[in-house]
Amino acid sequence: MRWTEKQLTEHLERTGNPGAALRVDVSNPPFKPSNQVARFALGRLKTGDMNKTETAYDTHLWALRHAGEIQWHKFEAVKLRLADNTFYTVDFFVLAGDGVLEAHEVKGFWQDDARVKIKVAASLYPFRFLAFTPKPKKDGGGWKREEF
Repeated sequence: MRWTEKQLTEHLERTGNPGAALRVDVSNPPFKPSNQVARFALGRLKTGDMNKTETAYDTHLWALRHAGEIQWHKFEAVKLRLADNTFYTVDFFVLAGDGVLEAHEVKGFWQDDARVKIKVAASLYPFRFLAFTPKPKKDGGGWKREEF
């Protein structure tokens, strides 16, 4: 199904921000948390689940999308092969306002293997590779941008 810009705008006005449905208030859960959460080592989540930093960045991308600065974005939409049995999953694949496809990596902090993977991916694929880390609120907030 193809929508015109007008149809998309009307749909978003009727239904609200589609990313909002992904957010659930867990501050006072109606259940007792189980030990099942502990099975994800180093804060890794199941494929398709966003961590807090990625959720904040998704909200930022929706604001850019509504402002017309980007045309489209999708979380974990693309998985790139770097070598045999070695892959890099792009956090956010973004169609910028100028029509260039961008691979956005969102990190609270960097580990060496993640930095190596994005550098290898940038050398192999014709996308613009960018990384974003949150700036502290005391420094004005927002996102620090790094290009590869």
